[in-house]
Amino acid sequence: MSTTVRTVLGVCCILVITFCAISICQNVGKNLKADVTEKKLYTLSDGTKAILDKLTEPVRVKLYYAKTAALKGPDQIRYFNNYYQFVKALLEEYTAAAKGMIDFQIIDPRPYSDQEVDALRYGLKRFPITEEESFFFGLVVQTHFGVEKVIPFFSPQRQNFVEYDISYLIDTAITRQKTKIGILSSLPVTGDDINRYMMMQGQRPRPAWTFVEQLRQQFEVQRIPTDANEIKDVDILLVIHPKQLPEQTLFGIDQFILKGRRTIVCIDPYCFLDQQSPMAMQAPSSLSSQSSNLKKLLNAWGLEMPENTFAGDRNLAMLGSLSSNQMPEKIIGFLGLNRSCFNSNSPVTAELNQVRVLFGGVLRQLAEPNAKSSIKQIERIPLITTTDTGNSWTIDNPFELKMLNPSELMEKFTPGNKPVVMGYLLTGKFKSAFPEGIEIEQKQYGRQPADPNKNNAVAKHITGLTESTGDCAVAVFSDVDFISDLVAYQNAFFGKIIVGDNSALMLNTIDSLRGSSDLISIRSRGSFERPFTVIEEIEKQAQAETAEEEAGINAQIRGFQEELNNLLSTAKEGQEEIIGSKIVQQRKDLELKIRQAQGRLREVKMKRREQIEHLGNSLRSLNMLLAPAIILAIAIVLGLHRRLRRRHYISHASDA
Repeated sequence: MSTTVRTVLGVCCILVITFCAISICQNVGKNLKADVTEKKLYTLSDGTKAILDKLTEPVRVKLYYAKTAALKGPDQIRYFNNYYQFVKALLEEYTAAAKGMIDFQIIDPRPYSDQEVDALRYGLKRFPITEEESFFFGLVVQTHFGVEKVIPFFSPQRQNFVEYDISYLIDTAITRQKTKIGILSSLPVTGDDINRYMMMQGQRPRPAWTFVEQLRQQFEVQRIPTDANEIKDVDILLVIHPKQLPEQTLFGIDQFILKGRRTIVCIDPYCFLDQQSPMAMQAPSSLSSQSSNLKKLLNAWGLEMPENTFAGDRNLAMLGSLSSNQMPEKIIGFLGLNRSCFNSNSPVTAELNQVRVLFGGVLRQLAEPNAKSSIKQIERIPLITTTDTGNSWTIDNPFELKMLNPSELMEKFTPGNKPVVMGYLLTGKFKSAFPEGIEIEQKQYGRQPADPNKNNAVAKHITGLTESTGDCAVAVFSDVDFISDLVAYQNAFFGKIIVGDNSALMLNTIDSLRGSSDLISIRSRGSFERPFTVIEEIEKQAQAETAEEEAGINAQIRGFQEELNNLLSTAKEGQEEIIGSKIVQQRKDLELKIRQAQGRLREVKMKRREQIEHLGNSLRSLNMLLAPAIILAIAIVLGLHRRLRRRHYISHASDA
């Protein structure tokens, strides 16, 4: 066999071996992946894995992305190509972790195709690009039982919560029963029941709160009596303004939570709506009749809400009037919370813009000496707070809020240096607030008491769970009025309209809690934007170097401006316009000084900008030269190493 033939055969064998190796590696090593991102963006949370482990029937997941249309669209549409790649990679992780229980499909709906018709039928959002092309980017989850859950559009604002949204769809799709919500309240939140007495008196029953009507459109809602000693047959319990509840009801709430049921608690140091209730009208007009608290349960959870103490913030105070004959003024207890007041890492509050709170209380974590060892197992996540300048304020007289003077209260308020928390999400292992049980009175029927004046009842000791059997979840808010018609809604020609995100906050909380404990534990994906920390440090350094000089020039400008204003205010009418007068000359001199000072300020800012650009260019040049310098250094080292080996080889050869 000639050398040429052997060479050709060798090359062919090498090519065959190479292609076989590539094929084997693709099949064997396709599940071998490494997430090298800083915040593990492509690694599924433990909660997601637990949800996927509960799948007993295959689930079909359809990712609709108009890839062809996106290539023809503007830059705003082409931006979604990277977003699509991320969602696709994440769904592939879902498919791998589900171990055959997820049928993952990627669909590019073309114009006039059945796929486009299906996308519209599922309710996916459609964005026309041309007369024929339309852009789709959504997700559909289907089960064998006919359940369909949809993400109509992957909004960039929800990119940090993509995993949560996908897991929420899967978790709720495999839960077939309708969520039942129980409402326990001392206010007529669910409306009045119609009875014969009211009909005879010609009284109209009070309607349910608009928020409750919203809930009834999605869930099954039922009322829980305020004297219940056991709460059952509901999935989520809403405790709204629990005023002076009997111990047996507190015990029922405690046991409901320990069984792993979800609970939302709205308490209030001063419920403005309560003064309109018949109970408040019959009782003496005092502050205590309008407050509610669950002190014993809160302490078991590691929280407290001090009495007669409220959250305030001058930056958030809104205009309002507590009576019809008052002019609107800024009220330190009427706060309009903005985006800086919401936890951006929680899916409950991440997308909220404004929530209005009326006389909200202060939620504090118990100090270590007062805290029990059991509460260390509970994670307390703040949901809504004031800004950093918020602070608490108190009242001494119970009638102070009845005769409120907003301007006087605003002047007395002292800003703080850290946020005041008005809402918490509590998760973890809970322990009972009644570890020894409680004593209740139980009536005895069929037996006459020896003394007719005594009640025919005997004390009975009841016990229950002393600690939770699994993970619990409770949301606590220190305001009740924020979900009332007075604050969360507004009258319009067509009925009630939503104001702000008050109802969205409560609905988000319900949606988060109605999922499993695995869903609640899913973390945020973190930020997808890497901060330019080096550039920011350069800018901060440059600003610090010129800050003192800028402050001095600004002080000069303010001084000249005040002097000019004083000059014009003291001049007699018409004198400032007389040519040749002393006032005109002084005015020109001051205006000249102001322009000169403004010119120096522009020079300082230009100098700072040039310094930032110089440092930025230096950093850019260093980054550009770094890679060639490393390659050159490696080449020099390899060259020296090769030369030394050659000399060593020649010296040994000459010795031989």
